[in-house]
Amino acid sequence: MRVPSPRPVTLSLLSLCLLCGLRGESLAAPPTLTSLHPAGAQRATTVDVTPTGALDANTKVWAGGTGVTVDVVNGKLKVAVAKDAVPGTYWVRAHNAEGASAARPFIVGTLPDLAEVEPNDDYKKAQFVERACVVNGKLEKAGDVDCFAVALKAGQTLVASVEAHHTLRSPMDAMLQIVSADGFVLDENHDWCGLDPQIAFTAKKDGTYIARVFALPAQPDSSVRHFGSDLCTYRLTLTTGAFADFALPPLVSTDKPVTELRGWNLTPAVQKALAFARVEGEDLMTVHAEDIANVVRVRTDPRFCTFGTIEKPRGEARLALTTTKGRPVTLVAESRTHGLAANPVVRVLDADKKELARAVPGKLNGDTTLTFTPPADGPYRAVVTDLYGGGGPRHVFLLRTLWEPDYELTVTADRFTVAPGKPAQIVVKVLRLRGLNKPVELVAEGLPAGVKAEVVQLAKPDPNAVTLSLTADRPASGAFRLVGKVKDDPKLTRTARYLMADFEATTPDLWVTSHGK
Repeated sequence: MRVPSPRPVTLSLLSLCLLCGLRGESLAAPPTLTSLHPAGAQRATTVDVTPTGALDANTKVWAGGTGVTVDVVNGKLKVAVAKDAVPGTYWVRAHNAEGASAARPFIVGTLPDLAEVEPNDDYKKAQFVERACVVNGKLEKAGDVDCFAVALKAGQTLVASVEAHHTLRSPMDAMLQIVSADGFVLDENHDWCGLDPQIAFTAKKDGTYIARVFALPAQPDSSVRHFGSDLCTYRLTLTTGAFADFALPPLVSTDKPVTELRGWNLTPAVQKALAFARVEGEDLMTVHAEDIANVVRVRTDPRFCTFGTIEKPRGEARLALTTTKGRPVTLVAESRTHGLAANPVVRVLDADKKELARAVPGKLNGDTTLTFTPPADGPYRAVVTDLYGGGGPRHVFLLRTLWEPDYELTVTADRFTVAPGKPAQIVVKVLRLRGLNKPVELVAEGLPAGVKAEVVQLAKPDPNAVTLSLTADRPASGAFRLVGKVKDDPKLTRTARYLMADFEATTPDLWVTSHGK
């Protein structure tokens, strides 16, 4: 791609005067943030990032988590990543006195970053990559192709992995090829993780090999050429070092987390150096190491989990299931959630092998939830197969068995504005699970100074929703969370989450903007 010179956001003098007249010296609209390029950085580095969107001179940028800070300098973002930042995805928002943008992802990695340099469309003019790195590229126009050359010794395994649509929601369905120095396609992949491709290629002889990236549109259309646009950013990992595919088992104990990573170029020394970081607000841990190019996530509660593998095509995995008559049990089969290959179909059989319940994934390349009420005390068996008859080493699944009362909290918006004399209302949906009938108390944590939240007492309370009213006595802006609690049961503390539909991800971090009293 051709990297354009920075173009700070500018306003005409007339426009600036009009906007300042509307509200002090701020832009009379919240900022927007559509994408970031580059969309990530290595730990212990500071990078300049070009945002796509609308930012004014008073815009600031907030980053969730710990270890990433962002400053706005001349229309660009200066992102500083701490040395001890946990690798993975961080969410950032632009904000000013009028409001905040939607959250956008920024990926923190362990490998050095390299900027793509055009022209590199032709494999004969591929950009040479001298060491393991993450290439920050962009298919910026229709017909664009990006080529990167790597020198390999016989027997070396190169892992080439693209992050674009799955994590960044770039509007591209990427294709990845490994091409010989004389132009022959030696390997290719289309969809490894969602629409993003990945290849592990072992060289049969010394030589130069080319990783070639191009794309179709993520939303299919009638075009028959390679797709590209200013939003088609990607991160291409190229390494002959350690690369993790998945963890086995995909669950650990919070007290003494132990697991083994499966993937490529993983030495015993690397396995011993694994670090575990708790994902705040979720029963998940991030598994990472300084010498591993990527991260994986695992569940943290082995008391209610087991795992299995559909070892061969059209095969099945059988797991014992002990339940009590009349007590509803929820079985959650996770594979795609952990980047694995199974599309799990779950069946429950009784002692006579009679099928009592069955569930399939709720969406393409999704996981499966089955709720079952046993007609008698066990034993029963849970049988897991693949929806498409697949099987093999990557068809690993985690089966969570849930029967205790629980609940989930959700909101339908992630940004709220408190206008003078007009409180903002937040309706928090309470999804009660497996017979929970206790009251759920809701509190707001982390509100900026001057902003208060109170529960609205309705004439006819709804057990499945809580309404909060936000008021403020001064201008303010900041992130906050809504936390649910059940009296005398601290383990039933849950955080309300907003579904970011564009990314098929949820966030607990909400935003409030107050325009004053």
